[in-house]
Amino acid sequence: MRRAADAALALVAIAFLLPFGWLLVASVQPGAALSARVTGKFSTENFRAVATPETLWQPMWNSLLISGGTALLTVAVAVLAAYPLSRYHTRFGRSLLYTILFATGLPITAVMVPVYAMYSRIDLVDSRAGTVAFMSAAALPFAIWMMKNFMDGVPVSLEEAAWTDGAGWLQSLRRIVLPLMVPGLTVVLIFTFVLQWGNFFVPFILLLSPEKQPASVTIYTFFSQYGQVAYGQLAAFSILYTAPVVLLYSALSRVLGGAFSLTGAVKG
Repeated sequence: MRRAADAALALVAIAFLLPFGWLLVASVQPGAALSARVTGKFSTENFRAVATPETLWQPMWNSLLISGGTALLTVAVAVLAAYPLSRYHTRFGRSLLYTILFATGLPITAVMVPVYAMYSRIDLVDSRAGTVAFMSAAALPFAIWMMKNFMDGVPVSLEEAAWTDGAGWLQSLRRIVLPLMVPGLTVVLIFTFVLQWGNFFVPFILLLSPEKQPASVTIYTFFSQYGQVAYGQLAAFSILYTAPVVLLYSALSRVLGGAFSLTGAVKG
């Protein structure tokens, strides 16, 4: 049984490593094709071709603005929404939680048509702020669910002591709850940021101007309308596009230690 499990895990690892290996090989081979092979010829031509303001730097900056803005707004709203769900028990609390859980399963494609129609009427199409607002609303249900679980791990007795000293709920939230759940805040922040960093569909629909589109949409330009693909440049762009998320995750995981596990976060 253990050998079968090891074999299954090895197959899964190979399935993930092979595409990554292709990216590495194709990115350093000029004129790389779909069937890239390891040869003795290596070049940085593909990286130089994509490292231009129009192709890489402006889209990456747009991705940072959209993903970072979405993550910060989502965390701020999720904290305020999760606090009453965690601290106050009402007869509608469980129903509200199930409604939030149901909202996490709604496909984004099912709501894009009415959202686009609404955005057209209020002149928010081709707006970064409007795109951030919608992406935050789409990410909120799961963020609220996670935030509540993290907040449940902070003892209420600590807040009760602060309330006895005259502190209000906002003061206790800011000075007691949030400092103790920094790992949980980080998990939700990074989880939301990474999801929105790779979001293609929403920016593709709501952002029309090329200078406003993030890198997740710009990558589509490597596929021509005649079916031709610049595989070498596509591989180089994909590596540069993925690098910021990997570096951010690695840096924060080292600073916070085990903060990216649910157990470490709940312990606070």
